[in-house]
Amino acid sequence: IWILRDNDILHVEKVTMIDFKGAHYPSEVILYAVFFYVRYGVSYRDLEEIMAERGVSVDHATLNRWVVRYSPLIAEKAKKRQQPVAGSWRMDETYIKVKTYLYRAIDKYGNTVDFMLSKQRDEAAATAFFEQAIEDNGLPGKVVIDKSGANNAGLENINILLFLTGLFCFIDILQVKYLNNIVEQDHRFIKKITKPMMGFKAFHSASATLAGIETAHMIRKGQFINNLLPAHQQFMALAA
Repeated sequence: IWILRDNDILHVEKVTMIDFKGAHYPSEVILYAVFFYVRYGVSYRDLEEIMAERGVSVDHATLNRWVVRYSPLIAEKAKKRQQPVAGSWRMDETYIKVKTYLYRAIDKYGNTVDFMLSKQRDEAAATAFFEQAIEDNGLPGKVVIDKSGANNAGLENINILLFLTGLFCFIDILQVKYLNNIVEQDHRFIKKITKPMMGFKAFHSASATLAGIETAHMIRKGQFINNLLPAHQQFMALAA
């Protein structure tokens, strides 16, 4: 059970636990390894040594499977449990070394709104990202972007959809580069973690790993109700 705030009304949502059935290690060990990888930017071989120093013998291939399997599941729960964000967003995309683009938005206070990995960097990808972000977080009053024509077109598409559905509350679009510096600076944390990973070999593994990295970053920012707990305990709590 988790208490969420939606439009200033508290409601109770039933939350199911992540299934660790078939795993040959305790869930606490798996979650600790996954958290360490997505939070501190180490290689899988380094993580293998770190786990061995803690008395856990596990090979780097198994560690990779854990990250790819469990990171997106935990990220999905994190999106449902994060505290509400402000209605003024900053949005930008950044290149990831697997020929993909990571679309990201934060609010005016620096809190993560949403993220999405895309093979394309175009109007369709921007529109899909905004649709996802709005579905997860509600309609923003304002979105600040850079001079990207594709991102602007994506927001215009959302405003058209709002008009066609009879909702006459449109998103204000501001294309002011210096106001978007906050999200560009926020990219640096993600890049810092991914750099030691030396790129990704496949889209699905990149998407899964980045979901875990974004979740760890949200914990670091204190975006969850239980933000007084140590970071790794907050990560583990998301699986319960």
